[in-house]
Amino acid sequence: MRKKIYIGSTLFVAIILIWGMFYSLPYYVSKPGMAKELGPIITVDGGEKDEGNFMLTTVRMGRANIYSYLEAKTRKYEELYPLDMILNKKETEEEYNIRQLHLMAGSKLNAIEVAYRKAGLPVKYKYKGIYVMQVIPDMPAVGKLSAGDRIFKVDGKQLPSSEKFIDYVSKKQAGDKVTLTYQRNKSTKTVTLKLQPFKEDPQKVGIGISLVDDKEIVVKPKVKVKTDEIGGPSAGFMFSLEIYNQLTEGDLTRGYQIAGTGTIDGDGTVGPIGGIEQKIVAADKAGAEYFLAPNEKGIKNSNYHDAVKTARDIKTKMKIIPIDTFDDAVNYLEKLKENKK
Repeated sequence: MRKKIYIGSTLFVAIILIWGMFYSLPYYVSKPGMAKELGPIITVDGGEKDEGNFMLTTVRMGRANIYSYLEAKTRKYEELYPLDMILNKKETEEEYNIRQLHLMAGSKLNAIEVAYRKAGLPVKYKYKGIYVMQVIPDMPAVGKLSAGDRIFKVDGKQLPSSEKFIDYVSKKQAGDKVTLTYQRNKSTKTVTLKLQPFKEDPQKVGIGISLVDDKEIVVKPKVKVKTDEIGGPSAGFMFSLEIYNQLTEGDLTRGYQIAGTGTIDGDGTVGPIGGIEQKIVAADKAGAEYFLAPNEKGIKNSNYHDAVKTARDIKTKMKIIPIDTFDDAVNYLEKLKENKK
């Protein structure tokens, strides 16, 4: 009898423990990720090789369960975020993940453009259509289109930009129909949808999608950037440095291990990101000697300010460098003395 009670109690506890692993709480938890060398990720045809390394830094982000929630409460460089701080209004987790992948794709395009223009090389874009980022509830696209679908024709016409797509649809009236040709999982499909007013703005009609351009950058020499499932725009700045370094003579790393983070705009502006504290921890563990941090023009509580604070707290020897633009970074690195270790 006692043996049966013992077995039953053990089984009950095991079920509770397993349940705790799979029960999702209304939070996301972030923690230090990794610092990854960019040389194996980025390949420019005929590109120069580095003596040192540029490294992107990441944050591990995921839906919190009971155990990760409790862990984040007790560990200094783990953070908890309510769902509404991560997901857009009415956005599903699947749509969030797709949005992150497309933000990464956009950051790669900006990085390539900045690097090639800095190197004095021409850049062209080829427009391919639009990607569906989110399907708005209670609108015609629900159940017909999904996040990640690529629309490349409207009423049989190929439009030259997402702005033209929006202009074309906005000139129609509620009840009018549009036929969309799109690609999903390498299969081409067609759907006809009836336009209806948006609840938030009845003066506007549409099918109920948020969208982003699908465009291809055309450059010579060719460049490949393999990011797998890494999402978000925060690696763009470091991508641009690695690409530029491979395009030009000499070694911009000067033989050092250089980590960093930041978005990159087409004009070379370096923007702030989330999780700078966790990225400092990740870079330090990877042995980075320099960390390039968005300065945000010196505002209080900038990424750079928080990075310096974290660096002091973990007692790293890594030097934190404030950066506002791509040119700032290039100018700083060009003045570094060569590492002759």
